[in-house]
Amino acid sequence: MVRPHVARVTQAVRPRAGRLTTPQLTAVAATAGLALAAGAVTVAGPWDSTGQRTAERDWAASRTPEGGTHHARTSGTHRTSPRPAPSAATVLAGLGGRTSNGSAPTGKALADVLDPLLANPVLGSARTAVVIDVATGERLYGKGAEQAQTPASTTKIATAVAALAARGPDHRIETRTVLEPDTKEVVLVGGGDPTLTARKPTDGWADLDSLARKTATALKARHMDHVTLSYDTSLYSGPALHPIGVNDNIAAVTPLMVDEGRLDRSTSGTAGRAPDPAADAARKFADLLHDHGITAAAPGPSKATGRSQPLASVSSPPLSALVERMLTNSDNDIAEALARQVALASGEKASFDGGAKAIRAQLKKLGLPLTGAQFADGSGLNHADRLSADLLAALLAEAGDPAHPELRPVLTGLPVAGFTGTLSTRYTDAPTATGVVRAKTGTLTGVNTLAGTVVDKDGRLLAFAFLTSDAANPPNTLEARAALDHAATALVACGCH
Repeated sequence: MVRPHVARVTQAVRPRAGRLTTPQLTAVAATAGLALAAGAVTVAGPWDSTGQRTAERDWAASRTPEGGTHHARTSGTHRTSPRPAPSAATVLAGLGGRTSNGSAPTGKALADVLDPLLANPVLGSARTAVVIDVATGERLYGKGAEQAQTPASTTKIATAVAALAARGPDHRIETRTVLEPDTKEVVLVGGGDPTLTARKPTDGWADLDSLARKTATALKARHMDHVTLSYDTSLYSGPALHPIGVNDNIAAVTPLMVDEGRLDRSTSGTAGRAPDPAADAARKFADLLHDHGITAAAPGPSKATGRSQPLASVSSPPLSALVERMLTNSDNDIAEALARQVALASGEKASFDGGAKAIRAQLKKLGLPLTGAQFADGSGLNHADRLSADLLAALLAEAGDPAHPELRPVLTGLPVAGFTGTLSTRYTDAPTATGVVRAKTGTLTGVNTLAGTVVDKDGRLLAFAFLTSDAANPPNTLEARAALDHAATALVACGCH
């Protein structure tokens, strides 16, 4: 399959054979980041001026005393550690630059490498895969490419693309307070920002204390220090509880929550959740109002009227930052919130069904291959989701298309092998893949998936998707993950001509 579009920027410095060089470590930062020429959209990810992930640079720098341009291994450096790269050369190119230092792999050569790896019985009975050359959009390898399977959390790639396409990377989600002039009731109105925090420090996220302080200032200007407080969650409709039921992987889906309803200090992963995140947020808001000199009655649910007067508001970081956090940490709460943002932008109901319908519609507008695709949620927790390897790889290739710079956070948010998010503890025995494989993971009972990007040894940026499952005999998760990681690592080492 060839999907014609403008050639993509994939310039990278060619690595020396058999060694993970500084340019190879940074090449994927350049290609996945796809930094654009002046006047184009700015990537929200944590990239430094050379196109290297700052986390990777700092991690590498901390493991060598030499610094500068000296990259020799030392006795204190583990033999599988990536080469230190605190002074990596610039490998970014503006739009219109060369697409690659080497030619794309051939289908036959890729099949010779991947077919045996994907035949590994630890992956289960169903295995599908696609590899796409991001520079051209050409499918280089396909195994059951159009066969839809349960994608697990790789569904979040589709959610991210749809959200960025529908809302744009600069969109911010607002949480606000209003005053009902007739009843003197203050209403805390949820706008759907799951990253709203009641913690200190706030780490740049919208915070409830700032909203309380601004609200208190506005009330005092009206000579009010005692109010009735209520909260409005009417933005969303349908069931708040995900079909998997009460689960530490996700809170009830509501447009008003703080810290994702977490009952501990965690910011990612599993955690106990407040039974009613909206009520919990409203109670915390009442306490903060008190700290700022406003006494509020115990809050209850209500709905802001058309006569309400604005008091204060806080806004989330740009949608690009929410997408990156969602993908890096596989954050289910953000994923479901973004699905509802797609629904709201598309005129659908902000519900599980509305979000699923809107995501599909946005992807159809982009001309993506939707054969067999079924969306049941935005997070991939629902076993009813069905996506093909063809679609997942095409989503990643679309995010690298210069014609769609608004989609770039899909690539910059992917977990980095050995460094970030859900890949931070994987690829520990694959030094050639560390920092080079960037991929979204997916795991449900009987399902193991991986979809992302690699730069091969010729400097070619490839998008890949591997979906495997076996409902009758669920594979061992750790063994299946290792097998998928091995397949992605093989792409890094593969010139495959």
